[in-house]
Amino acid sequence: MSANIEAKKQIVEEIKAKINASKSVILIDYKGLTVAEDTEFRNKMRKANTEYKVLKNTLLRKAFNELDVTAFDNDLNGTTSVAFCPDETSAAKVAVDMCKDTNDKISVKSAYVDGAYVDQKGVKQLAAIPSKDVLIAQLAGALSGVVRGLAVALNAVAEKKEQETA
Repeated sequence: MSANIEAKKQIVEEIKAKINASKSVILIDYKGLTVAEDTEFRNKMRKANTEYKVLKNTLLRKAFNELDVTAFDNDLNGTTSVAFCPDETSAAKVAVDMCKDTNDKISVKSAYVDGAYVDQKGVKQLAAIPSKDVLIAQLAGALSGVVRGLAVALNAVAEKKEQETA
């Protein structure tokens, strides 16, 4: 086999490893971005702990197909960049926000989240979900309110019993 075919096989294996290691993989059409906008987008992805790359559609398609995922075949046309993210929402948030910031010069094509195909509408819904850290903070706040209320109620019951026995 030629060195070129071997190199492509190696790239496909690397893409498969990144897909498997990511909780979400976002496919993005980046046509029309200026260099400054692209740099800003890459920086935002980096801050979101997301690996952002431009990859050949044929290599992406081959990687997905080798993972028995064929839902992306129609999305892998034209200019495509990929965001490999360790969580379900961060890359979606950055991509959807950047679509708005650039007046739709870029657009989200689809995503692969926790082993499932997600269409463009689904990616926008993912972007609207608060991050895991925010959800944990909200839950902790809600629980502390419940605990505080329970403590006040128990204290009131204890005081009432004290008054009744006195």
